[in-house]
Amino acid sequence: MGQIIGNLNGMPYEFKFGREPGNVTDYVPALPDGAFTDDDTDIEWVYVYNMQKNNNLLLSPGTLSEIWKQSFNQRIWCSNGYVRRLLDIGIDPPLTGKISLNPWAEFNISGQFICETFGLICPAMPQSAARLGLNYTKVTIDAEPAQTTQLFTAMIATAFIENDINMILDAGYAALDPSSKVKTIIDDIKKWHMENPDDWRTTRKLLQEKYTQANGTVRDGNGYELITGATIASFLYGQGDFSKTIQTGINFGWDCDNTTATLGTIIGTIMGYKKMMSHGWKIVDRYRNTSRDAMPTDETITSFADRVFELMEKMVRQNGGKRILRDDKYYFLIPKEESGIVERLPELKGQISELAEVFGPEIELEIKNSSSKEALCRAVYMGICLDLDTEMKGKYPEQWDEAKAAFEDCWKLKQLIFQDAEFPSMLRLREQFLQAGISESKKEIDKIIIWQEQRIFFPPEQVMDLKIEDY
Repeated sequence: MGQIIGNLNGMPYEFKFGREPGNVTDYVPALPDGAFTDDDTDIEWVYVYNMQKNNNLLLSPGTLSEIWKQSFNQRIWCSNGYVRRLLDIGIDPPLTGKISLNPWAEFNISGQFICETFGLICPAMPQSAARLGLNYTKVTIDAEPAQTTQLFTAMIATAFIENDINMILDAGYAALDPSSKVKTIIDDIKKWHMENPDDWRTTRKLLQEKYTQANGTVRDGNGYELITGATIASFLYGQGDFSKTIQTGINFGWDCDNTTATLGTIIGTIMGYKKMMSHGWKIVDRYRNTSRDAMPTDETITSFADRVFELMEKMVRQNGGKRILRDDKYYFLIPKEESGIVERLPELKGQISELAEVFGPEIELEIKNSSSKEALCRAVYMGICLDLDTEMKGKYPEQWDEAKAAFEDCWKLKQLIFQDAEFPSMLRLREQFLQAGISESKKEIDKIIIWQEQRIFFPPEQVMDLKIEDY
């Protein structure tokens, strides 16, 4: 409930506050019309549903591919949207989250907003929470964003047994690689908070000045630096109060419904359901499916929570714990884990050459022998991304040209390469494809207009009805 309240109460302010903070002063948590699916909660909902269905906490890459193709066909953006197009040409997880193949993966906040439920599945088990979360978030991200998965899953897992927000933050901090930039961000936030304990605006200004990457464009609003900083700062300034914490997260701005969903999960875990309901907030127990294919249409917040609870018990038992009866009440006896690093930062400098060595023979085989259009498109995409264009062109000039001709029809992926938001890793990728002779094709790309800042896609039948002010 905390996660869903934070997400949907923060959503009206998403990207409203960028260069300047917000000034929301009268926030009261509420879901008077119930809840509905949004990517800050429903990607985890789909995972949880399929974890139950398969009776498996760690779904395999093949299963994850099928789930994405089946359920994620609308209302996904940034790295998630890019992953869906990679799946179209047969590139499966965890390759979909590799920085060398997915330009969003090095900074996107999917490592945060797709991780919280996995912390809830692992009470008092921060390392299990991080390990479980990474199995799912690394579908879309890598490197520093994966460190944020470890940070927030560890904090949520710890919040079941610790009420002190500083101790909870320490648990998350302990889950980070010592060389992680996320650690530096937290150090800065703690320092600025200590120097300005009653002035979150000054801390926000300092965060913005130091960690803005791209002059406030989508790279900033959707990047882990500002969003992680905003989340940790709001957590400290909120002082453990749910309403104050969410309100501060909203006012920090940028992609704030991500921030408030994470904050709502942590503080909601500290409070517990009964205490949350004791405040008299207007909550309707409904979770309407408005976006995910092949998923229930009659879900409630309670039934979503029941799914999480069932998986939690499975995790407890899997780790050697059990359910016990004491004084006519059921409890869980859980082998407590200390927070620690599950995955260190990868060495990214050699990732392209390493992947080229592993997948080069497969790419070459597909170019030589494949009659499958999907395989040819995959070979071209991976070959260009892994700097194999010159080699393939030299060895198999005719087959390589034929494969590139097949790739010309991958207009949805080409649309993202040539028309998506501009940031360094995307521009590098774009240049690689231009040098390889793959060019933007207006014929298909013009079918969809992209409103970059808001990440809203208008289908062609709606475009004719838009007035200029709608832009």
